[in-house]
Amino acid sequence: MSSLITIAGIQQIGIGIPDVQKAFTWYREHFGMDIPIFEEAAEANLMLRYTGGKPHQRHAILALNMRGGGGFEIWQYTSRTPVDASFEIHLGDLGFFCARIKSIDVKGSFEYLKSKGANLVSGLVKDPGGNDTFYLRDPWNNSFQVVQSDSWFGKGKALTGGNAGCMIGVSDMQKSMKFYADILGYDTVIYDREGVFDDLHHFPSGNSRVQRVLLKHSKPRTGAFSRLLGSSEIELIKVYDRIPRKIFENRFWGDNGFIHLCFDITNQAAMKALCAAKGYPYTVDSGPVFDMGEAAGHFSYIEDPDGALIEFVETKRIPILKKIGWYLDLTKRDATKPLPDWMLKALKFSRVA
Repeated sequence: MSSLITIAGIQQIGIGIPDVQKAFTWYREHFGMDIPIFEEAAEANLMLRYTGGKPHQRHAILALNMRGGGGFEIWQYTSRTPVDASFEIHLGDLGFFCARIKSIDVKGSFEYLKSKGANLVSGLVKDPGGNDTFYLRDPWNNSFQVVQSDSWFGKGKALTGGNAGCMIGVSDMQKSMKFYADILGYDTVIYDREGVFDDLHHFPSGNSRVQRVLLKHSKPRTGAFSRLLGSSEIELIKVYDRIPRKIFENRFWGDNGFIHLCFDITNQAAMKALCAAKGYPYTVDSGPVFDMGEAAGHFSYIEDPDGALIEFVETKRIPILKKIGWYLDLTKRDATKPLPDWMLKALKFSRVA
């Protein structure tokens, strides 16, 4: 990863949903994702490559958790009915398979979510590193893994924080490891195991033989939002005893499921050059400033080796305290330096109960 580029962390994971308001309520009540950074109804007219060549209306909410971690971009088509996969998604299918949610107390989170009636699809189990974890599905059949973390920011109402990475199905482990290391900095292997894993039995094809590689970034994330977004891990899954399918096969970006993984960066020009040099050219580029209503930025997309969409956002403006019209203009400061904690903690005054 070039020293000219700053990655502050995972800004958000995009989740295609049939009802954005119901989803925001559910994620708020179950995961503590209760800080809406922006909410906007508009036309998505720059993603035509992934939306059948036509612009479509959508409604989106970007929600954060003040404990830290990446947000959820909850995204709903309003000009068409979002489509589910036409097949049951199995372990090892290609793309974003299961989002990681960090917790300060995995056992406590398990009991809390159990008390809320969440669809816990596993009990408390151990991951290949011997750590407590468990899995659940939201009401729209999206899979989440709750993992222990020591990367925290502020106070929240839940034991969980935000997004801390993703489980991703891949077809070529070495090629994908190189992609996530060279471009996104996930250059350190926490574990690399092969076999049949007890903690995955609940997934369709969960008894398949797979290779699991958990990656972390060796260098601390830096940049304006790095202390809020925190550290993250990527787990790559390669299945051996069947031919995996692309999770978004014959569907649009924005349809139901995990639609992209977004990183907050600086220096889009340098990132664009790096991605091109590594053989992963930008497939979408919004240009210098794209207005998202209450926020603004420069966004772009590339595809990982199996076509999963990675988004880069260079943030230009975000609302800190909308009630008094306090918007932070990042073009007027050194965006490579972390913002003061007190400033980001002011986001709590936008919390939705």
